Amino acid sequence: MVIVLIIVLSFWVISLFGIDSPGSNRRPVPTDVPPAAAVAPPAIDVHGPGRTSDLLAEWAEPIAEDTNIDPQAVRAYGNAALIAAEAWPGCNLQWNTLAGIGWVETRHGTYTGKLFDAAELDANGVVVPPIVGPALDGTQGFARILDTDNGHFDNDTEFDRAVGPMQFIPESWNRFGRDANGDGYADPQQIDDAALGAANLLCSGGRDLSTAEDWQSAILGYNHSNDYLARVRDAAANYALRQAALR
Repeated sequence: MVIVLIIVLSFWVISLFGIDSPGSNRRPVPTDVPPAAAVAPPAIDVHGPGRTSDLLAEWAEPIAEDTNIDPQAVRAYGNAALIAAEAWPGCNLQWNTLAGIGWVETRHGTYTGKLFDAAELDANGVVVPPIVGPALDGTQGFARILDTDNGHFDNDTEFDRAVGPMQFIPESWNRFGRDANGDGYADPQQIDDAALGAANLLCSGGRDLSTAEDWQSAILGYNHSNDYLARVRDAAANYALRQAALR
């Protein structure tokens, strides 16, 4: 029974963290900044009704299989990149940069911070259960950020908490959050909305993410940590190679 449990847990960890099986034929990951662009999504009508990301299903499916990303997340990142190309044409945001952030933050909406309490994207692209980070109360290395949303997004009326698959604090979501799934509400727990909110944040200030300086500035603006930047870069570079991220 113990052996069976270990095997099951091993497969769960491999699935959750994108670890390739032994003997897999992985390609070396470049350390270029910015990372190379992944295969771009095809042009779609991003102004159409409903979830325009669904129009990317055929494009996203083989990428999702190769990279071990939920297909809904791949579609959301591609959709956000297409919207960004129209809204902020000088930004040059690639979908795999968004995917790199999604991987590091929450494993694309599957990691809640609790090993045995994984989340998933439901049929509407909403994280279930909702992902809500620890209180930003100034302890354990966290910043101290008093409540800015009266607990609307994070159910905490004392301190803010990062929420959703792209881990926005409420104050940032109120500035950068956007509705991308056509329901009229910008929801940080919905993967299409969260990806577009992240695109808005990264492209803010007139950044050109095709340059090393602005790409690094954008990622550090998301989380001011060199280790974080390296992990996002590596994940994005892996996705450009159509393989799973490892760290």
